[in-house]
Amino acid sequence: MVQIAYILLCHRDPERVIEQARLLVSHGDRIAIHVDKSAPEVFERIRDALKDDDRVTFAERVKCGWGEWSLVAATLNALRAAREAFSEATHFYFLSGDCLPIKPRAHIARFLADHDADFVEHHDFFESEWIKTGIREERLIYRHFFNERTRKPLFYGSLAVQKTLGLSRTLPEGLQIHIGSQWCVLRRVTLERILKLIEERPDIVRFFRTTWIPDETFFQSLVMHVTPRKEVRNRTLTFLAFSDYGLPLVLHDDHFDLIRTQGYLFARKISPNADDLRQRLTELYADPAEEVATSDTAPQLYSYVTGRGRIGRRHARRFWERGGQIGRGQEMLVVVCKKYHVAKRFVAAARRAGGPPALGYVFDEDAGALPPLGGIETSKAKRGRHRRAVLRMLFEYHETDRLMICLDPANIDALRDIRSDQCSLRVMELRTSIDDDYLLGHAKRNHLVPEGAALAEAGSLIGTLDRQFKDESEAIRDMELSRFHSLAPSDGADRAAEEIARFLDLPLAAAREMAAQEIPFD
Repeated sequence: MVQIAYILLCHRDPERVIEQARLLVSHGDRIAIHVDKSAPEVFERIRDALKDDDRVTFAERVKCGWGEWSLVAATLNALRAAREAFSEATHFYFLSGDCLPIKPRAHIARFLADHDADFVEHHDFFESEWIKTGIREERLIYRHFFNERTRKPLFYGSLAVQKTLGLSRTLPEGLQIHIGSQWCVLRRVTLERILKLIEERPDIVRFFRTTWIPDETFFQSLVMHVTPRKEVRNRTLTFLAFSDYGLPLVLHDDHFDLIRTQGYLFARKISPNADDLRQRLTELYADPAEEVATSDTAPQLYSYVTGRGRIGRRHARRFWERGGQIGRGQEMLVVVCKKYHVAKRFVAAARRAGGPPALGYVFDEDAGALPPLGGIETSKAKRGRHRRAVLRMLFEYHETDRLMICLDPANIDALRDIRSDQCSLRVMELRTSIDDDYLLGHAKRNHLVPEGAALAEAGSLIGTLDRQFKDESEAIRDMELSRFHSLAPSDGADRAAEEIARFLDLPLAAAREMAAQEIPFD
C-alpha cells in the first residue's frame, strides 16, 4: 500500500501552506514541513495550526539561501524527520509551497504502486547541455563560500582568485555528477541508501557544502550512485508550464483544463490568487478514480524546457544598481497592437524567422512571464515606474543588443520614455480590424459594462472606445518616429514583406515567407 510523505520547503504565505498540508494528508498521506529559519512568524503560524495533527511533522529549521547548501540541508532535515515520524511511508515526494496535485489521490497512489522506481531527472553534468549560460564546471571544481545573489562581488572575486592560484579540486571518489530538476520522488529504500552513504562518506557532504546550486546536483548524483539505473526514471512528476518564449508561467483559474490532463501528478507555480483553480484541484484530488486519461502535450513542453536548460547565472543586479538608461548601442523593436494575441503571434513568428529575443506585453499585462530581475518583475506597477531600467536588465539577461517587446497603443508614455533614451528605436504598428463586437468585449474585460451586457445597451460607450482607439493610433503617428512601420489587413503580400524585412533586418525571402504564413490579423 502506497503512503506518501511529502517533503515541503516553504518560507511564506502560511495560510496557503496550512491549506496545502491539510489537503495532502486528508487521504492517508503524511507531510514533513521545513520553514525557512528567516521567517519565524510564518513558522509560528503554521506550527500553531498543525501541531496537533499527527500526520504532520516539522523539520529542524535552517536559514536558506538560493543556490546554497542550505536548501539541501533543509531537504535532508525534512527527509530525516519524515523517516522517523512516518514508519509506514513508502515514498517521499519533494514539493514547494506553490505546488498542488492535478490528479485524484487514488490515481497518484496507483501510479506509484505500478511504477517501482525513483523519479529523478538526471543528466551527465559535463556532457549534457542542461546549463546553457553562466558558470558550468566552475560550480563543482571551485569552492563557493559566498552567495552570488546577495554578495556578487565576493562570489566572483573568490572564484577569480581560485582560478588564478590554480585551486581547483577533484570530485568525490567514485561519484559521477548528474544535474536536473530538484523535484524528486524517492522510494524509502533509496532514501535509506542515501542517508547511509552520507554517514559513511562525509567527504561527499563536504564537497557539496561548497558547490554552487547543489540542489540541482546532490540528490541527482547520489540517487544514481546508490540505485540501479533501471530503477530510476529520468523525469519529474511535477509539471511546469511554459510560455511561447520559454519562460515559466504562473497558473491561473483558466488553466484547469490544461493541467488536469497532463501526464504528471502535481503542478508547480499555482498562483496564490487562483482561488477557483485551487478549489477545483481540491475537488479533483478527492475523486475516487484510479485511472485518468492524459494527453501527450506535456512531454513536448518538458523536452523543450529541459533542452533549453537553466540559466546558471540567473540573478541580475537590481535596477537601482545599474541606473535607469537602456544606453547607446542597444536597439529596441516595439510591436504596437491593440489585439494582444496578434502581436504575440507576430513576435513569435519573428523569432522563428531569425529576429531578436522577444517578449510579450512587458508593461501592459499583470501576468506576463519574465525572468528574475531582482524583484522588479513581480508587478506591472513596478515595471511601469522603471521602464528603461527593466529593459536594460532584459538586454543583459538575454545577452543581446537587440530586443523586441509588444506594447498597447494606449501606453504611449512608455513609447515616449524609450524614444527619450540613447538607444535606437524601431516601431511596427499592426493595425487590426476593430469591430463593435471586439469593442464590447474590451468594455467587458475592463469592467466598463456588466458581463452580460448586450451591444445595444452599450451603444454610446462603443462609440467612445472606437474614437479612443483611433486617437491612440494617431498619437503614435504624431510622434514622427524616424523608423516607423505599419501593417494592416488590407496590405498586399509584397508591401507586408518589405515592411517586415525593414523592421526586422531580415532577408526579403524570409520576410515574404513570414508575411505569407505567420501574420493573421484576427
